[in-house]
Amino acid sequence: MQAGLDLSSDGIVLLDNTGRVVAFNSCAQVLMHSALGNLRGIDFWDAVPEEIADEYRGATEQALLETGSHTFVVWHAFEEQWVEYCLRQHDDGLLVTLRDISAIQQASRSLRYSESCNQTLFDAHPQAMWLFDAGSRHILAANNAAAVLYGMVPAALKALFVEALSPEGEGASLLDSLPPGDFQQEMRLCTQKRADGELMLVELACSSVQWTLRPAVLVSVTDVGARHLADAHLSRLNEELEMRIAQCTGELQRSQGELKAFTSAMLHDLKAPLHVIDGFATTLAERHGAALDAQGQHYLARIQASSLQLARLIDELRTLTYLPSMPMAPQRVDLAPVCQRIVAELHKREPARRLVLEMEPALPLVCDKDQLCIALACLLDNAWKFTARKEQSWIRVGLMPGENPTEIVLSVSDNGAGFDTAYTDKLFTAFERLHSSVDFPGTGLGLAIVKRVAQLHGGEVWAVAADKGGASFFMSLPQESDSSSWPPPAA
Repeated sequence: MQAGLDLSSDGIVLLDNTGRVVAFNSCAQVLMHSALGNLRGIDFWDAVPEEIADEYRGATEQALLETGSHTFVVWHAFEEQWVEYCLRQHDDGLLVTLRDISAIQQASRSLRYSESCNQTLFDAHPQAMWLFDAGSRHILAANNAAAVLYGMVPAALKALFVEALSPEGEGASLLDSLPPGDFQQEMRLCTQKRADGELMLVELACSSVQWTLRPAVLVSVTDVGARHLADAHLSRLNEELEMRIAQCTGELQRSQGELKAFTSAMLHDLKAPLHVIDGFATTLAERHGAALDAQGQHYLARIQASSLQLARLIDELRTLTYLPSMPMAPQRVDLAPVCQRIVAELHKREPARRLVLEMEPALPLVCDKDQLCIALACLLDNAWKFTARKEQSWIRVGLMPGENPTEIVLSVSDNGAGFDTAYTDKLFTAFERLHSSVDFPGTGLGLAIVKRVAQLHGGEVWAVAADKGGASFFMSLPQESDSSSWPPPAA
């Protein structure tokens, strides 16, 4: 019999009817932590440590009399070991089974601790949540936030079925709309009922879970009544804003149309009498110029010069006004022949001028040719004008990479009069002049036109004054390989 006992992985002790040890295995002796070497013939309660006998003997003997069996668990602090004692009656006495349940006990304690933490987090979570049994639809748990939202204590919530939280007839249809079996998350917008009967618009986020080994549904509740009202109010505001924008857009379009018509009429009406003035002044000079004294000839020359200046101003105003309405037609352009043609035209006006034009044989880039020719004419005319008093004047035109890999910078430099850097921010503003019109005549619109062309291409303009006179003007031009993406957004 002893050999059979030793084969067991549990501790086994056989007792006779008087409670004395008849047989035991080595595992039992180890688990009992007995100080005795041989347990045979010893009363069982004398074989175990004294504190175990004192604590469990009375309850065990009483249970054996009533049910014939009893189980208790002992904690051995020194060894950090939990041992389960199970005593059962049989015909010849008692069978005592001892088992090391330390691992089970530790796992159970960890599980209880985890459940306690989860319950604490569930109760303290600011989001209202409750759980119901998937079969019976009975509410199994509710946190404090849910109790506050529904106006009742958690225990009162747990006594309800889910249908009780919805208005009459809505609860069942809501539950029936949830998918059967396991599902991740289902959102439902519905009405819920507080304890005082007040209805509230809520959003329910439902997920299937396991709760004490039973299929359940976790429900997260968000009161969206205030948000719904805010959304409705915002929607009304948006509609009103769209109406006002449409009205303002219509008024702006009408105003722009009227301004365009007025500008066109004004420029046309100004040009007609100007032609008359210039024509009569030319005829007067040709037919009667010899009859005029020096003062009269001076007056006549002033009239002709002012007429030309006003005609140029009208032309540049028309250009600045109509630039935004010009269609963009990006294409690959070589600016070198354009520059040569513009400088040749300037030479016709002042054949005696000696000026060197420096540039590469080819200046290729992608741009709207018509607009860039206008801007380039303004830049070269500006450089021509401010180098007029130089014996050896030059203008340099070039292309360089921009800060952005997809853009090219056009530069026009000269060794002319330059400008005061304190007024750099005024250079590209219409009618702003940094030099006297007597010294350097002009309309004050050329650089404003250059800036507008750059903006229409999605680029920028800037200028740098040289230390010993002269200036450089720069225009960044985005380069798009696909012309269908033009025009780029204007600044």
